Amino acid sequence: MPFKALGKKTDCASGYNPSVLEAFDNPHPENDYWVRFNCPEFTSLCPVTAQPDFATIRINYLPDRRMVESKSLKLYLFGFRNHGAFHEDCTNIIMKDLVRLMQPKYIEVWGIFTPRGGISIYPWCNHANDEPRYREMAHYRLLRHDLKM
Repeated sequence: MPFKALGKKTDCASGYNPSVLEAFDNPHPENDYWVRFNCPEFTSLCPVTAQPDFATIRINYLPDRRMVESKSLKLYLFGFRNHGAFHEDCTNIIMKDLVRLMQPKYIEVWGIFTPRGGISIYPWCNHANDEPRYREMAHYRLLRHDLKM
């Protein structure tokens, strides 16, 4: 697999750039299994004040035919460091970009942002493909997600 970034010295993105995301073929598309990423050093900028926001971004998905390559995901997430977006926007953008890249069976993205002005914001979003069992799962998890994930 000829990846652009894996195994090579790479420069971090200077801004939001979904084109750095890369995918590879899932060796087990017939199985349902979780792939989980935890990015405890996510940063973005407030679009109003340009002050930095800090978060842990958690990405959980059930792959279908394609999977995201982890180094490309890291570089993609680093690109938010100079990107102005509200917390809720960041989590939804990340999820939608990963859906476009992989078309997973199911995906959820959770932003656990540190307090600013005395308030913490924890946006959570999810998406499922059109199979009824994954749509049902998405609805179930949306109604019951909590901080124990």
